[in-house]
Amino acid sequence: MMNAVSIRLRQSVSPFRIGMLMRFGFTERQARFLAHVLIFSGVFIERQYRAFTGLVHGQKTHDFLAKLIAHGYATAITPGALHRGRLYHVQFKPLYEAIGEPNNRHRKVASLGRFVERLMLLDAVLADRRYGWLGTEQDKRTYFREALEKDLPDSWYPHLTFGEGAEKTTRFFPDKLPIGVPLKEAWRHVFLYLATREVPNDFRVFLIRHADLLTSVDEWTIRVLLPRRFRRAASLYRYAVRDAFMMPLTPGETEELDWYFRARQGEVVCPHPDPDLDMPTAARKFAAARFEALYRMWQQRGVQALRAMQGPTLRDQLQRGRGRVEFAELPHQYLQLTPLVGGPGGVEKGPQDQDNLITA
Repeated sequence: MMNAVSIRLRQSVSPFRIGMLMRFGFTERQARFLAHVLIFSGVFIERQYRAFTGLVHGQKTHDFLAKLIAHGYATAITPGALHRGRLYHVQFKPLYEAIGEPNNRHRKVASLGRFVERLMLLDAVLADRRYGWLGTEQDKRTYFREALEKDLPDSWYPHLTFGEGAEKTTRFFPDKLPIGVPLKEAWRHVFLYLATREVPNDFRVFLIRHADLLTSVDEWTIRVLLPRRFRRAASLYRYAVRDAFMMPLTPGETEELDWYFRARQGEVVCPHPDPDLDMPTAARKFAAARFEALYRMWQQRGVQALRAMQGPTLRDQLQRGRGRVEFAELPHQYLQLTPLVGGPGGVEKGPQDQDNLITA
């Protein structure tokens, strides 16, 4: 069982942050919306503001958008022809400082494709108010430290490490994807993943990166968000979950993979104790996509990445319905820019398909 956690730790859009934004002259409703934008996307389009506030395209909406531009809080970006509309990039540093995120990367200019991906994530968060949503690295770390019964080592949290020695830096939850936390007496957590490619190679890495944490969460759902152009890729993403979690590595496979990956990377290694396992044989044996994803994670974490995929816990969670994967097609248009998703610069209706990976 997980520990009960204070409601203030279950959502990044907290009353405190809303209050800090209201000091800039925004109403409570405007500040609440802006807090979502700052934390989850950095950008928004008018439709999202109107849907959140229940307003129509009228004077109140116009005044809010005009205030953002006039005070330098946001920049209006008009991609392509004027009739395609605008997106608004909120980049004013004091706003981010007010919510305790002065160095949040949402302030920085990104490619249009990356902006559209963030709009999609914002839609997914705004559309499901059954959950509190965590968006920042610190909020996620603080929540799970309080919620998990056992104190997990840092290496168990999704992370990337850069540099060496004194320059070494570790970023936790580097995918920067929202995590849904139950607001009421429930234990199911929702991990969002936005599909930006038809082939789920990056998704496989995401699964491995989160494996240790998922084994410690009582109930979880991986919700794959599918832009319209990738709606037919659901079966590939479903299979990737089966591939990663339903076939745990054996200790023998872990040892063989570690030997093969070290040799593949160019290390001088002794011949494998099994005389039948040489490099050509290992290359054929471990040619599947799941092993390529493991190699990418092994390059970052070493043998620990392989050990994370051992054991039956993830498989058992799926078999018992404690772990699920579901798919939500994103129904909106994004200024006709959806084809840019997954391009350079890039890492709702309710869930349409739910799968515990046993009966499907």
